[in-house]
Amino acid sequence: MIYATTLLKGMPPNCLAYLDMTIPIPHLRHSFTLTVKLSAPIEMGQARAGHRRIIPITGGEALGPDITGEILNLGADWQTVFRDGAAHLDTRYALKTHDNAIIEIINIGTRHGPADVMAKLANGEDVDPSSYYMRTTARLETGDAKYQWVNHMLFVCAGIRRASAVEIAFYAVE
Repeated sequence: MIYATTLLKGMPPNCLAYLDMTIPIPHLRHSFTLTVKLSAPIEMGQARAGHRRIIPITGGEALGPDITGEILNLGADWQTVFRDGAAHLDTRYALKTHDNAIIEIINIGTRHGPADVMAKLANGEDVDPSSYYMRTTARLETGDAKYQWVNHMLFVCAGIRRASAVEIAFYAVE
């Protein structure tokens, strides 16, 4: 306390008000959930950082309180799979809302878990989502006035990998 008193001694009153401010605690609000349909991976082979593969995104749907619509048949997940089976996820795709707005989605994240679970996922098997970690951060962008709010919102996501699809819940960080 002596240090704080010494530090504050002689500070203008408006600085004291600044020190009384608290950092807001963000909270998550479910915005929508995507079911993203995938095509077979295109294997690029071993690269500098790990095994590279491209997984085409062929469609899907969005359902939620904020956004509903369809995933367009374009885009891909450009993955790097590391020696331990963990995958760096790097996706870019587009969503057409129920009222015809186009929203770009860029989603970056990671998926990892025990070796046997990662092997099952790699073979297209469904596994218990609590047995592995799949989290991402997403940036959305649109020019449509009805959805301008997505241009200024951060999203964190949790997902599960299915044999030919990914289910991913988007949470707005407020």
